[in-house]
Amino acid sequence: MTTTVELQSARRNQQFKDELHRLVVDVADLSRIDGWSRERLRAEVLNVARTYARHQDRSLSAAEIDRTVEEVVDEVFGLGPLEPFLRDPNITEILVNAPDQVYVEIDGLLRRTDACFTDHAHLVRVIQRIASRVGRRVDESSPMVDARLPDGSRVNAILPPLTLDSAVLSIRRFGLGLTPDDYLSRLTCTSEMLSFLQTAVRCRANILICGGSGAGKTTLLNVLSGFIPAMERLVTIEDAAELNLYHPHVVRMETRSANMEGVGQVTQRELLRNALRMRPDRIILGECRGPETVDMLQAMNTGHEGSLTTVHANDTKDSLSRLELMVGLANVDIPVPILRTYIASAFHLVIHINRLAGGSRRIVKVSELIGLGKNKNYRLRDIFAFEQTGVDRGYAIGNFRATGYRPRLLARFATAGQPLDEQLFEPRVLAEVKAPSGPGTSEEPLIMLEQNPEGDR
Repeated sequence: MTTTVELQSARRNQQFKDELHRLVVDVADLSRIDGWSRERLRAEVLNVARTYARHQDRSLSAAEIDRTVEEVVDEVFGLGPLEPFLRDPNITEILVNAPDQVYVEIDGLLRRTDACFTDHAHLVRVIQRIASRVGRRVDESSPMVDARLPDGSRVNAILPPLTLDSAVLSIRRFGLGLTPDDYLSRLTCTSEMLSFLQTAVRCRANILICGGSGAGKTTLLNVLSGFIPAMERLVTIEDAAELNLYHPHVVRMETRSANMEGVGQVTQRELLRNALRMRPDRIILGECRGPETVDMLQAMNTGHEGSLTTVHANDTKDSLSRLELMVGLANVDIPVPILRTYIASAFHLVIHINRLAGGSRRIVKVSELIGLGKNKNYRLRDIFAFEQTGVDRGYAIGNFRATGYRPRLLARFATAGQPLDEQLFEPRVLAEVKAPSGPGTSEEPLIMLEQNPEGDR
């Protein structure tokens, strides 16, 4: 139960914080600091605020003053209570469901934190600050916004009346890049699978990556891009820039939404058509989600081999059906058998990556698309697969295995001077995945997270 003394202390701290907030705003508006960098401005304001704090309230400890000052500076220049999470490279998602309900994702698991906004109006102000930085408006008349933070994180926000209880904010972060070695150490795939994919990329195989939201499709695309020879020119096209390709020669393009007058929109399809005039060796489409799929298929079938893209789908077969659906969105009247022939000739490999129980991400299938059968259905052959055998202490367990199928791409590899040993594809278990033990399991509380989730409201 909160005592009167504690309430008075909380009020005094809040009053002190409000006074500091006004001071920091005054300092930030001075014309003499217009040319300063954000880092210099933050350091200067922090110094001024600490000096002011020590003169105004000597009853507060140095730690309390520093904490309050940090909160104020975060409030003015950052995203308030979310700033500590943005500084943590291990946090991949920040989800705000209400002013007092803030969740983060660490290692694929969602945890509720003790961070909170002052009230609903405070949360809305932070959302509006994000939108204003990218020249967008968000209010009751325009209650949804997609934006990008300076560090590349993708932001989505939606306000009442479209949400019933509170404004909702989602931030997907891309600060922690993974390398092929990280993939192996985390058992996202095995060395045999990675060796095959590396050769496929170098030999200009067209690859489709599929999976659910948050499964790791973009991260896998980044990893695969590191295998593209350095002398090649890449052109990337995205709805919201997420790719951070490990390659020296990249031209990046991003779509643009219509302005408040409803004009100025630039779609992925328009960018893709323009990309074909930019002398690309490979085109990387961040995600197929609409009419641009037609142009992507045309590019892959007309000399732009080695291109990569992703699609939301639950399985490798489903991903091809999704492509058919999206071609239909382009109002192109193509008979289904011809369309399937076109898709089958465009892609060589389909990779399915999935987030399993416990938050682990695994490449669950690497399949070769070898054409159509007599009934005009796609012929997919699994080369490698992950078979889940159960769940142990909340973690998915199972085995990576080679199916025994020898892909037709082996002939392409040999022609390109990069043959692979056929023993790589002998049917066998490649690696066994067990539940982690000891420190770092989901049962261990994390820093900055609530220690008693049963007490959540």
